[in-house]
Amino acid sequence: MKEYRSYEDLPKIKLPHGQDVYISDSTIRDGSQMAGIVLKKRHKLKIYDCLHKMHIEKLEAFVFNERDRVAVRAMLDYGYEYPEVTGWTRSNPKDIDSVLSMEGIEETGILMSVSDSHIIEKMGLKNREEAQDKYIEALQYAVDHGLRTRAHIEDITRSDISNFVFPLVKELIEIDPDCIIRPCDTLGFGIPFAGVSEPYGIPYIINGLKEIGVKNIESHMHDDFGLGVSNTISAYWHGANWTSVTFLGIGERAGNAELEKILLFLKQRVEGFDKYDLSSISELARFMEDELGIRIPCNKALVGRNVFAHESGIHSAGVIKNPFTYEPYPPELIGTTRQLLIGDSSGLEVIRHKVEETLNKLMRVTITLDKHDERIKAIQKEIHQLYDAEQRVSCISDDELRGYVEKYFMFESIIENNIYSRERGDTNNDTKN
Repeated sequence: MKEYRSYEDLPKIKLPHGQDVYISDSTIRDGSQMAGIVLKKRHKLKIYDCLHKMHIEKLEAFVFNERDRVAVRAMLDYGYEYPEVTGWTRSNPKDIDSVLSMEGIEETGILMSVSDSHIIEKMGLKNREEAQDKYIEALQYAVDHGLRTRAHIEDITRSDISNFVFPLVKELIEIDPDCIIRPCDTLGFGIPFAGVSEPYGIPYIINGLKEIGVKNIESHMHDDFGLGVSNTISAYWHGANWTSVTFLGIGERAGNAELEKILLFLKQRVEGFDKYDLSSISELARFMEDELGIRIPCNKALVGRNVFAHESGIHSAGVIKNPFTYEPYPPELIGTTRQLLIGDSSGLEVIRHKVEETLNKLMRVTITLDKHDERIKAIQKEIHQLYDAEQRVSCISDDELRGYVEKYFMFESIIENNIYSRERGDTNNDTKN
């Protein structure tokens, strides 16, 4: 018989190919392209520092203008071993020269658009052959100048994979056998299921790249159809060893697969990924909210303010007895705390627990109460009357609860003692003339 009563009891899964996997963060590059936000130098340095705390292996950054270069220099001056700072360029020698001019950067990604729409309409090239020549020339130039390379195969899920992409990739890895091939699901058309053929099937793409001899595969999944994380996990599942993600999933349009979700999946659900530290996730989320004005839904996984908030009677009672009952992982894992709230669905157990906490703070002694205490029931009745009368649309704050505690546990006790004293004829407390 198997019994699951703690986080340690739950089994972890294994990646079927058993490969080591790594994370490349693009918050500072792709994330900075999100409409309506501007990443200043101090923002980039904060993100960089938090990525270091998380033990993320790599990040990419623009180095085109002086503003970008100043921030990158500052990151390099930190002297961190990780995340490694890498560049990002288009397929032309001038862009690559901008990376070469940054001392300390040893790797760059090179954008290679492969859909006909991108090649002809966006880039203004005549045909695929012209694009292929351009991409091969750019990669060769980077390799000849001593850079490690990534080939960013843009819009792969709307391209002719068998007849154009795979032949192109074969030529790329002949130039640089260690080149990281990044299939980019640029518009989120990818499907995570085996059996889906080109151009959409992520397993089809990953398996095909492996079959032609690619050593390093890095997924880059956008979230336009809400499948960014699923497609990222699918890529790992079928043998990719890298992924490119952004914190909170920020980026163009609907953004990207979220770094924090991939970290949590690897750390908590897969064997062998204790190398990552998630304890600064909440810190960075609050920073992004406060400094960049990004509105994080309160119920967004990991980073929403309600992910460890409990109000309903059954859930709150379960968590008080054993957090494992209704929490999928400890809040401390991501650097946050549990919230027990009192609202219109709260039962006696959570009110008892919150009253105990309040009394302990007020009186500085440990007090234990029974949830059937008449004073607890009286507080619950008053609170429910507010909601029944539709006078309330929010939870009861700690300050408000303190008022109820003072009313029922302190002031009423004083009144009862005075009445009892008078009934005994006790005049010790009478004021003397």
